[in-house]
Amino acid sequence: MTPLGKMRNVPTRHGKLPKLHLALSFLLCGAVALLPLRAGSQQDWFRTGTGLGVEKIRLALPPFTAQSQTVETPAGVFNATLWNDLEVSGIVELVSPSFLPLSIPTSPGDLQHETWAAAPTGAHMVAYGHLRFGEERLLVDAWLSDVRNPRAPPVITKRYRADLTEEEARQLAHQFADEIITRLSGGLPGIAQTKIAFVSQRSGNKEIWMMDYDGYNPRQVTRCGFICLTPRWSPDNTLIAYTAYEHGGSEASVPRTSIHLHSMVMGRRVAFPAFKGTTTTPAWSPDGSQLAFSSSSTGDQEIYVVGRDGTRLRRLTFSRGVDISPAWNPRTGKHIGFVSDRGGSPQIYLMDADGASVERLTSGEGYAVSPAWSPNGQLLAFAWQRGEGNFDIYIMDVATRQVVQLTSNSGRNEEPSWAPDGRHLVFQSTRSGRNQIWMMLADGSGPRQLTFEGVNTAPQWSWR
Repeated sequence: MTPLGKMRNVPTRHGKLPKLHLALSFLLCGAVALLPLRAGSQQDWFRTGTGLGVEKIRLALPPFTAQSQTVETPAGVFNATLWNDLEVSGIVELVSPSFLPLSIPTSPGDLQHETWAAAPTGAHMVAYGHLRFGEERLLVDAWLSDVRNPRAPPVITKRYRADLTEEEARQLAHQFADEIITRLSGGLPGIAQTKIAFVSQRSGNKEIWMMDYDGYNPRQVTRCGFICLTPRWSPDNTLIAYTAYEHGGSEASVPRTSIHLHSMVMGRRVAFPAFKGTTTTPAWSPDGSQLAFSSSSTGDQEIYVVGRDGTRLRRLTFSRGVDISPAWNPRTGKHIGFVSDRGGSPQIYLMDADGASVERLTSGEGYAVSPAWSPNGQLLAFAWQRGEGNFDIYIMDVATRQVVQLTSNSGRNEEPSWAPDGRHLVFQSTRSGRNQIWMMLADGSGPRQLTFEGVNTAPQWSWR
């Protein structure tokens, strides 16, 4: 690994390699940084800020019944998917199946509220229903009831229709899970229908892939035949911007990079201008009208902003050193976090969206990289390597500079990305032996491995 802060005067068979090209090595390999931690009850403010510090609702989830043999297999998929979606949501406590009453309701008339509210079940809410085949389609009738308030009508009443396939059953479970989470979280949408873009080598080259939030349904997005990195969703989820290593430049060992755009609607690359020099690490503005990126067009690697159509190019940074990995505040659009080695080692900086008022956020020795804003625009997740230790994920409250550690003693952990609910993070980790994609709650609990085939890195959660 070539740390960003040591990008000067590295000998190669061609002599000394310019630091802008070593920035590409940094982009491929990754690096992280040291910063001081504040003492005290850090976890308290952090859990409150991410909405994870409140008491969870105790939810009973009896299996949805299959009303005919035709729908037994889809019913099994639906039940397993719904359980998983709710279990990882971070806002409910699922009642153990061993505590459920023997009489399983299939409609509101079957629900015995007192039985489900009493010990050992002790539920606040019950989600229940059934699957059947009708109208030449798979039909799911689903309810959510407050068993502590037996006179109230169901909180949710839904009928879903889809083709009779296992994949459609999964999608219906995602829809109902999101309905439940949205209702129980006070209107904040669930993430069961979101997607994750990532980089995978499973096809032979580093290409952009995507998958459902839970790791199911992986599919290849780009088929470039060369290295593709740093996927970034547009806010409307119709485009993915990424860094493309197209081919060698004047020297065979020096790759040429540019920003490409892939349309998720048309399923192909769409026009975007190629700028001079090494162009990497795109980041969308929250309204989707602009892209920030790093470019060496003037010699040093600097941060630029350009319109979505490639016009109105503006340079934002003017400091000697490598400036890379911009991250736009998704809430306000008024600030951009980025990585710079202008102080000698890569650290995370903050500036206004017009390039003014630059300030350093991290301090100390080491390397801090991969800034990622929480959806509320208050927290920055990033990667940190402490001394000779492994890479880990940390989060900073930008206003107070308070920091909390999320991963430890579990391999190398890098490239965090927030879920749109602000309660989950996705990241790459070597804890299972080689780089794979993992997710966890935003307090570091509940880690789950999402990918298992090949080497998978650089996850990026869709905006919704």
